[in-house]
Amino acid sequence: MITHPAKPRVEVRVVQTDARFARRLAKMQAVIFPTLTDEELFSEEQYLHHIALFPDGQLTALVKYKDDKWVVAGSTVNFLTTWETAMEDHTFPDVIAHGWLDHHNPKGEWIYGADVSVHPEFHGMGVGSALYKARQQVVQRLNLRGEIAGGMIPGYQNYADVYRPDEYIWAVERGEVFDPTLSVQIKNGFHVNRVLYDYITDPRCDNCAAQIVRRNPFYMPVGA
Repeated sequence: MITHPAKPRVEVRVVQTDARFARRLAKMQAVIFPTLTDEELFSEEQYLHHIALFPDGQLTALVKYKDDKWVVAGSTVNFLTTWETAMEDHTFPDVIAHGWLDHHNPKGEWIYGADVSVHPEFHGMGVGSALYKARQQVVQRLNLRGEIAGGMIPGYQNYADVYRPDEYIWAVERGEVFDPTLSVQIKNGFHVNRVLYDYITDPRCDNCAAQIVRRNPFYMPVGA
């Protein structure tokens, strides 16, 4: 039986993304998302633009790791949109305005999660869950209706001879199959809304993704 060494216990802290993190986050993108094209990866300049555009929505996870130093382990990039806009057919490059987030709508009541990324070195340490929790706290603090995102399904490559991508997504939603990304999102309170075809460059899942939604149970309509 193959055993894997236990991950070390680490302290995770999520903070608002600062300009000094931009270069490190940009360098991490290709490592975290090796199948994506350049227009689907965020550059240092784009991270800086995101901070200027919607600072509340940009979050970075810091991990107290070797030598008790805080290091950048992951991040989440987000912008505001409306439900109607998010329900239109779109690709990932289109919805993120080719990395610049210029579709950000300050009056939008939904956060669109452009990504949640964790460096492979820090997988299994609770970094992703900390980022999802922090983003949920932003949604509640800003009194937004909830979050919408395109959930990647990297585990599909192991089931391609059994399921079509849409069948796989719904099997994961039902808990019949485990996916290293989508299952974690579902565990964190998301549900699958629909299948996004030709959404992203990822041959592991035939370029498909799951549109996922997590509503804010504390949302209060303005004027209520």
